[in-house]
Amino acid sequence: MTRQQSATLFALGLLLPATLYILSIVAYPLVDTIILSFTNAALRPTYDWVGWANYQRIFGAGNFTEVIIRTFIWTFFSVATKMIIGTCGAVLLNATIPGQTVFRILTMPPWVVPMAIGIFMWGWMYNGQFGMISGLLQNFGFLDRPFPFLAYGNSAFWATIVTDVWIGVPMVTIYLLAAIQSIPKDLYEAAWTDGAGRFYRFRRITLPLMVPAMLTMSLLSLIATFNSFDIIWILTQGGPSGSTTTMIIDTYKTAIGSYKYGEGAARAVVICIFVSLFCIVYFRAVRQFARGAAR
Repeated sequence: MTRQQSATLFALGLLLPATLYILSIVAYPLVDTIILSFTNAALRPTYDWVGWANYQRIFGAGNFTEVIIRTFIWTFFSVATKMIIGTCGAVLLNATIPGQTVFRILTMPPWVVPMAIGIFMWGWMYNGQFGMISGLLQNFGFLDRPFPFLAYGNSAFWATIVTDVWIGVPMVTIYLLAAIQSIPKDLYEAAWTDGAGRFYRFRRITLPLMVPAMLTMSLLSLIATFNSFDIIWILTQGGPSGSTTTMIIDTYKTAIGSYKYGEGAARAVVICIFVSLFCIVYFRAVRQFARGAAR
């Protein structure tokens, strides 16, 4: 065996565990879900091949279009808010001030606290009779009576977004803080020597060098938010009247709630297609950004 063949065999051996993991944990369930989406599988032990009937039923129903639009709106506002607050928080936490370590630690509780407990806490605060938010708004004169935020469609929709932002901001903040701290200090010193102000240094140095990390974080946050289930299910279970039903909630209700496994699998495949399109757009954006930076 030549040296090149030995190196190739060694490389294949190193890739084998990861390949087996992907085939068993990712590829097989994905292929099985795609096959299941073309059947009428339910609680009965046998099922038949129905072709595209599940997909025709999904897109033929008008409410699924509303679910898709609602999912995109929910994801857009949640991710955009997390990125804005996370960027501002990272810049502030990077500032040299007394108690810097304490402020950094205080950003962690929403991320450290178990998600279910944090969501239940927000559910109590949204309560109209004894919730803190309604009580404070009444004390300051913004409300004249208790307001149950989760009982009305519009308020429940935005309440779930606020909760998702509260949970997701710490991760965005810490990630972008690490990106800021990786920027060479020599760039700031040279700009300060040339008389550049703080805002100019942020606009010309910090922000451009943060863009790759912001793109990566926005993609990760987008995928996590698009597939977010716990927050909406614990707070509203998709209600009231479906006002907070996103694609992942709709898939769960169809597959688990109504025992329509074939149709639920079809909805899961549609979600996978949307997420894949997001990834394609992301990688193209990163590639174009890299080309522009190289020029």
